[in-house]
Amino acid sequence: MTDHTPDLPSLSTMPVILVVEDSLPTLNMLCEALALEGYDVLAARDVAEALDRLAITVPDGILLDGILPDGDGFSLCSQIKATPAWAHIPVLFMTGLSETEQILQGFASGGVDYVVKPLRLPEVMARLATHVRNAKVARLARDAVDVAGMGSVLLDSQGRVAWCSPQARSWLGDLSDPETLDWLRQAVIHGEARGGQGPQTRFLARHMGQGNPGESMLLLTPAADDNPAAERLRRASLTPRESEVLAWLAKGKTNRDIADILGMSPRTVNKHLEHVFSKLGVETRSAAAAIVAGGGAPP
Repeated sequence: MTDHTPDLPSLSTMPVILVVEDSLPTLNMLCEALALEGYDVLAARDVAEALDRLAITVPDGILLDGILPDGDGFSLCSQIKATPAWAHIPVLFMTGLSETEQILQGFASGGVDYVVKPLRLPEVMARLATHVRNAKVARLARDAVDVAGMGSVLLDSQGRVAWCSPQARSWLGDLSDPETLDWLRQAVIHGEARGGQGPQTRFLARHMGQGNPGESMLLLTPAADDNPAAERLRRASLTPRESEVLAWLAKGKTNRDIADILGMSPRTVNKHLEHVFSKLGVETRSAAAAIVAGGGAPP
């Protein structure tokens, strides 16, 4: 399967977990425990079934056996992480393979956690809840970049695109293009770089530091010579957190909404907005939102 693009919204508001396990007793035990914890559950007993489930809907987390009848979980995890529509899903391995080399292989393939069988259900549920919550917060923060008109890209330790937001993908086109990759790598080395001739304009890429271990996060915005208002935002030197708060403000969210989305207190949101208003030289929410609308994004 080479092109997996569906990202269908679930009719339920409950998180969806895909369990990939060939042992029927273990599968039933996990499905029952997950249902009691308030999850919607998808089940698969081999690699082929797992890919079929993923082609239908995108879960919020995956519990993945290391050994499956038609392959191994490590290869499946690598495939999941190499597919942009699935790359954000946290994968937790559950297996009897407990040697250090096997555990390292699980993390190297993109897993976020590793639990050894026999499973201790309370531990599995606690770990899963933490990773699902963290993944949701991280994705909301990254989505805020697109809300404000920016794009975001993650490069892995080899300088390849590990993940990018929809806005960045629409701007950059072919993510394997050598010139595009070289421009993004130069931004990591030097802090920022101009270039990246996209379908409509040129861009500024700014290195924002490390994402996950070994990954570098870049923010993309139209270059100032194409969008003078963007230059004003760039000169404001907003922090990543201030940019996120401003992004959701421009989308019409209240301070309490922003606090819930970004996982902070309303008082902290107020503090960030005070700094944003001061840096932009404005006094009202509507004035700050107007700058975002005219400039495309806070850099």
